[in-house]
Amino acid sequence: MTSERLDFAKTLAIKAGDLGLTYFRRLDELTISAKGHQDLVSEADRDVETLVRDEIAKAYPTDGILGEEHGVVAGTSGYTWVIDPIDGTANFVTSIPQWCVVLSCVYEGQVILGVTHDPCHNETFWAAKGQGAFINGKPMKISDSESLANGSLGIGFNGRTRAEDANNCISALIDQGGVFFRNASGGLMLAYAASGRLIGYVESHMNAWDCLAGMLMVEEAGGKVEAYSADEALEKGTRVVVAGPGVYDAVREIAQKSFA
Repeated sequence: MTSERLDFAKTLAIKAGDLGLTYFRRLDELTISAKGHQDLVSEADRDVETLVRDEIAKAYPTDGILGEEHGVVAGTSGYTWVIDPIDGTANFVTSIPQWCVVLSCVYEGQVILGVTHDPCHNETFWAAKGQGAFINGKPMKISDSESLANGSLGIGFNGRTRAEDANNCISALIDQGGVFFRNASGGLMLAYAASGRLIGYVESHMNAWDCLAGMLMVEEAGGKVEAYSADEALEKGTRVVVAGPGVYDAVREIAQKSFA
């Protein structure tokens, strides 16, 4: 069933991204409301999630769905879809082409598939448990960097946790000769880590819809992921620490010392 759901998820993520892109190209017409610092919701966000939910409900009516905009719908099949219709909304509403659609599916406490689609650059990242990770059909491979000074580390900030968490990470990384990267889309940065563009990614707290897909991609691309519970992440989110094997210990040490 995983391969069937994976094909469905890839097609759906692209369809959702196309809808988001139609809004992105006519931003002046959007009705935008604020829901907190750097956390904006738009007409596009709501409509894209509605599209995704409707398609899942038609294809897999007994599956559960958890999404950023409309909460959770319980299922009976044991499968739960996790949706972020537009990750990087602050970028989206200011015409920065760094946002994505993120879909993942959890079954019996395991993330079995994840898809991240970047419509602006026509890139689709995906992974299935035990089947590898890919970008536009080509295998992804984690960074082989063995030094924090060789490559960039993604550092996230979410507005829900202490600003010092991110500040401490940045300071510790720079002290070790490293460079930090942030584009305000955790979903994309995790995909970048899986594809070797970043040497890793850390954030003191991420919601399930932002991170489950990307953490699976990192694992399937040969990276290391700090232990977490998918079921707990569905309820309350999780801390995220991922990196290539050559720098994982150093990245995790930064996170351990930096986060509350």
